[in-house]
Amino acid sequence: MPIIDRIAGFADEISAWRHDLHAHPELQYDVHRTASFVAGKLRAFGCDAVVTGIGRTGVVGVIRGRAYGSNRAIGLRADMDALPIQEVRDLPYRSTVPGRMHACGHDGHTAMLLGAAKYLAETRDFDGSAVLIFQPAEEGGGGGAAMVEDGMMEHFGIEAVYGLHNIPNQPLGTFAIRSGPIMASTDRFTLTIAGRGGHAALPQAAIDSVLVAAHVVVALQSIVARSVDPLQSAVVSVCAVEAGSAFNVLPREAVLRGTLRALAPEVRTLIKDRIVTIVTGVAAAFGARADIAFDDGYPATENHPDETGFIADVAAGIVGEAQVDREVAPLMAAEDFSYMLLQRPGAYIFMGNGPSAGLHHPEYDFCDAAAPYGASLWARLIETALPVR
Repeated sequence: MPIIDRIAGFADEISAWRHDLHAHPELQYDVHRTASFVAGKLRAFGCDAVVTGIGRTGVVGVIRGRAYGSNRAIGLRADMDALPIQEVRDLPYRSTVPGRMHACGHDGHTAMLLGAAKYLAETRDFDGSAVLIFQPAEEGGGGGAAMVEDGMMEHFGIEAVYGLHNIPNQPLGTFAIRSGPIMASTDRFTLTIAGRGGHAALPQAAIDSVLVAAHVVVALQSIVARSVDPLQSAVVSVCAVEAGSAFNVLPREAVLRGTLRALAPEVRTLIKDRIVTIVTGVAAAFGARADIAFDDGYPATENHPDETGFIADVAAGIVGEAQVDREVAPLMAAEDFSYMLLQRPGAYIFMGNGPSAGLHHPEYDFCDAAAPYGASLWARLIETALPVR
């Protein structure tokens, strides 16, 4: 089962859809043009149902197979939103919106799922329903959770759900996956150190919040180095430090902001507990006070074993077993497809994007040559999971 001939035959059309989406990037839930574009294509393909407004601006298309005895339904998900990044490459289809671009390939993900929809609506060589999920707000907005909370799984009778992401510099025509955690949970923290301001020439009369903050930054590095089991994966990063505005004033307050990542829930909890203990202890040692706030983000993306093996087998049928890595190392990036996997069994797979700039880079671009692989994977998954008896 190589790339499907019919999909290869309209690959230029898939590329044209992607270029249109790339030129008109939209952020988080404000994907009204993108959602309208997707819904219009699904209706033109002859989908049996097209439902908009799920998870605020999500779109779901349903295609019923030529047999419908099983009444089963499989969900396939693509994300639609872009990023607040200024594109720097002078592409013919470059972003027309200053400060916004598709720097993560969601334009490609959407176009590939549309390509699979076009093929499946033409052939309908399966028994049951293909549920095509086009999700807003993956980039920090939790659109996956919003669609789940709107009852998507129950309304469309989804029994299993699958997602895909391109990976730059992974060769074209390859896939990679693992059972269990494949992407990390993500949480944000804000640490406010309250000291006592004063003249820089009279430090003995002040409690220097900057000095306390510096010790906090160093001490936080002990969490991964000394508190987390070396066989577990974790990240604690302080990414912003804000304090003072003058060269001769010791500021009363310093604010630290950062992120923590983990693959296991118990490690996630451990890191939060250690942050509280360390920050309050260090601040107290200098006579300062600390306020600690966490903003919980996405849970870890954890693949289910049976579904992982199933989609890996489908991928191997398209590109060959040697081109499918079944034990890829997890990434410490995060993905809100995790919310869907908490509701239904399923799996999330990586697909090679070939040589390119990294994700979230202003020079990144999705590779059009990758699209037939992704569209074929989705189509074959449906035909294999829902065979006509």
